[in-house]
Amino acid sequence: MLPVALPILALLGVMIATPAQAQDYPVRTVKIVVPFPAGGTADVMPRIIADWLSRKWGQPVIIEDRAGAGGNVGAEAVAKSDPDGYTLLAAPPPPLVINQNLYPHLDFDPLQFVPIAVMGRVPNALVVNPDRVKANSVKDFIAYAKANDGKVTDATQGNGTTSHLTSELFQMMAKVKLQNVPYRGSGPAMNDLVAGSVDCAFDNLGAPLQLIKAGRLKLIAVASPQRVKSLPDVPAIAETLPGFASVTWFALAAPPNTPAAIIDKINAGVNEALRDSDVQKRFADLTAEPVGGTPQATAAYFHDEAERWKNVITAAHVTLD
Repeated sequence: MLPVALPILALLGVMIATPAQAQDYPVRTVKIVVPFPAGGTADVMPRIIADWLSRKWGQPVIIEDRAGAGGNVGAEAVAKSDPDGYTLLAAPPPPLVINQNLYPHLDFDPLQFVPIAVMGRVPNALVVNPDRVKANSVKDFIAYAKANDGKVTDATQGNGTTSHLTSELFQMMAKVKLQNVPYRGSGPAMNDLVAGSVDCAFDNLGAPLQLIKAGRLKLIAVASPQRVKSLPDVPAIAETLPGFASVTWFALAAPPNTPAAIIDKINAGVNEALRDSDVQKRFADLTAEPVGGTPQATAAYFHDEAERWKNVITAAHVTLD
């Protein structure tokens, strides 16, 4: 009977150990991998949450930026990490719900990540270099783009990112053609937009906000379904192109097979952080809406978003070329 009993005892040991590990978690540094460069909202938002969690847990929670291939480099590193809760992924949509519909081959399965929570949502927006594009409205911008067909340069976070797909959606609905100029994240894209190397960008509003306030970039419109409460005088693109909507979200996920008890503990910490008034203020500075919710609700949201962006990719014939 002993050879049969050993596997059963081992399984019982794992079942007993997992809740105990979750109860003690974390006992050492937690690393959150951001698969985009420092400087953008994708990097800033998880730093806010990491700072709060490190104080709550009494353990360091650090951010590691690992950019490349539309978020795939960092996402792959997390996917292949130990499923113990000590390496997490903080990402906008591309590596979680978009890239599987664009890249012919990925060395990880995005569908196998374990969703934890959506930290926040930020409206995308159309911004221009005011010295290169004199438009003051969406209607003006469309007219300018039609008059300069295929010549208006559009800085994106990279091929297949939400800024790229938002641009493709705009081009499809406005019946214009822009020239895609892909970067490795919002930071480099905004630097070149300010420098005048490119004409415009569709990016999450948090990325260019300070540059807009400083007068170095011009905000034409937001891509949320309605106007943003904090910017009531800025129109929504949907006021000119009915039905247009694009919001970037930023979520936490864990490697495949991470135990549910650990996921639930991280989820509870993130939700508590999002209720903190200081965190809410820092999110507001990014024009971000705190989200939170259960891991199950997050999983359902990922599924819906994957279908939505797949439809945009198909309808706009988006490729990586």
